Amino acid sequence: GVDFDAAKIFAKKEAIEKDLRFVEDSADVETAIGAGTIGLELLSHPAEIQSVLVAVGNGALINGVGKAFKANNPNTTVIGVQASGAPAMIESWKSNSIICYPAINTIADGIGVRIPVPEALADMKEVIDEGLLVSEDFILKAMKLLYRVAGLVCEPSGAIAIAAIMEYPTLFRNKTVAAIICGSNLTDEQLKNWM
Repeated sequence: GVDFDAAKIFAKKEAIEKDLRFVEDSADVETAIGAGTIGLELLSHPAEIQSVLVAVGNGALINGVGKAFKANNPNTTVIGVQASGAPAMIESWKSNSIICYPAINTIADGIGVRIPVPEALADMKEVIDEGLLVSEDFILKAMKLLYRVAGLVCEPSGAIAIAAIMEYPTLFRNKTVAAIICGSNLTDEQLKNWM
């Protein structure tokens, strides 16, 4: 398909035709529970984390991590981050309604959601304190910074939390901040063009 949602629609159709269980990221609780282990790991950090930034795709990662923090350290600000070219989940969360888009326009295709998952949005109401949208320019800058400084090859979706820190530095100045970095799915051409 042309994007993540098109692939999901196709996979759901295949599951129905072949009588298979379709596990939908964030609609099925197992994915959020798995993601929650990242939050538990961060909570073991010796210093109290004041803000945690998490990429928002379908919602399992932000909901799992957010629930871990809200249950164990509710003072931590949980911040969801999406690309400005694919803002459906953050905009839906902010407006308390489902906002769909006909297309996305971002290099962060791993979190490029056009059609929000209602179950995830319901959970997000309980765990997110703030939602940020970041520009393509800062996503690329974050990828390059992670590669240059930490030797990490990150896909755009994996670097988006760092992009938020770079684009909104005053929000995080003098704070202990955790940014979840995950995903390194890049083609050879993308590596050549972006790194």
